[in-house]
Amino acid sequence: MKINDFAAIDFETANHERSSVCSVGIVVVKNGEIINKLYRLIQPEPNYYSYINTGVHGLSANDTDNAPVFPNVWKDIEPILGNLPLVAHNRPFDEACLKAVFRVYQMDYPDYDFHCTLKASRRLFKGLPNHQLHTVANYCGYNMRNHHEALDDAYACAIIGLKVFG
Repeated sequence: MKINDFAAIDFETANHERSSVCSVGIVVVKNGEIINKLYRLIQPEPNYYSYINTGVHGLSANDTDNAPVFPNVWKDIEPILGNLPLVAHNRPFDEACLKAVFRVYQMDYPDYDFHCTLKASRRLFKGLPNHQLHTVANYCGYNMRNHHEALDDAYACAIIGLKVFG
């Protein structure tokens, strides 16, 4: 499947609830080129942080207490996405987060066309020790700066997407 235009998306969550998105990274690819990047902090819902999640991404309530809630952040993101298909590494997680937070805020979900770089990398890149984001990104020529920071994760996903869907 060839996809030259897409938006790579990555969410980090504050706790075990998929709706608790606390940051989002978006990287837009058009005609096989990265043309836009966006990172936003989000006040999570429910608004508490688990020790485990903070340990993974380093974010806490101190980072998001004054951040906008999801609907306000999405107003900035939606025009950038337009009708682009979305790409995520481990699509089921990021798609579940997006659907959950739309549901919590009673927003109409646009039924985005989602693709998975994890699934594609497992199919195409045999012999890797694993198919974790940083491993596959490195294989595709991108050495991640800050794994589990939503923008760096989305950027790595975009690099992988260019290889597996381009």
